[in-house]
Amino acid sequence: MQPREIVVFDAPHACSYLPGRTARMPYRRPLARLLPEQFDQRLAEGDRRSGVFLYRTQCPACRACEPIRLDVNQFRPNATQRRMQRKGDALLTVKIGSPVVDRQRVRLFNLHRELRALASGDSPLDEESYGEFLVDSCCETIELSYWHADRLVAVAIADAGRESLSAVYCFYDPSFHLLSLGTYSILRHVAFCRETDRRYLYLGFFIAESPHMSYKARFRPHERLIDGQWSEFG
Repeated sequence: MQPREIVVFDAPHACSYLPGRTARMPYRRPLARLLPEQFDQRLAEGDRRSGVFLYRTQCPACRACEPIRLDVNQFRPNATQRRMQRKGDALLTVKIGSPVVDRQRVRLFNLHRELRALASGDSPLDEESYGEFLVDSCCETIELSYWHADRLVAVAIADAGRESLSAVYCFYDPSFHLLSLGTYSILRHVAFCRETDRRYLYLGFFIAESPHMSYKARFRPHERLIDGQWSEFG
């Protein structure tokens, strides 16, 4: 049985992914912390998390956002991805644990957002806002931090269910060019799923028209939630 929820925001607004589109994503707050099995169900129904809230798209005239996941038992990295994983494993130290809020992580978050222009016009986050966005949660949340020569180069926040892992947000130093940290992070999430006997890795939304979201289709086979049904794309 799922905890009751309250809707805290539900209004049309400008889409942050596709210019000129109108989005609607009601934010709901569960009145109790979600158990791992309950969170699995939410993910399977298309939910994402932001802070203590859950949301899914209910846009009035657009269906561009498709939740996407990997069945890690079926996923097979291609040759480029295998090379990327080997290189990342050799270059980086990965630490997995509870999320941390500190000046180092907040500075890296703001640097990533500024230089990649992912949120043009937004003010930099402070430590409190960073915690509210990524660390405060209604479910179990973990952090994967990536270090090169004792320097923090990337952080990924993920939510954990019983048989699922949801990649919430990944940010990294845009000046680090030794490998693609975003791609390596997804592959490291897959490895973590296998190490902890989880079947699904949720990657958020696939949006074919958005260059910031379309790259997810390179991970195959994958599944997308379309009209309430998960369909495989090989």
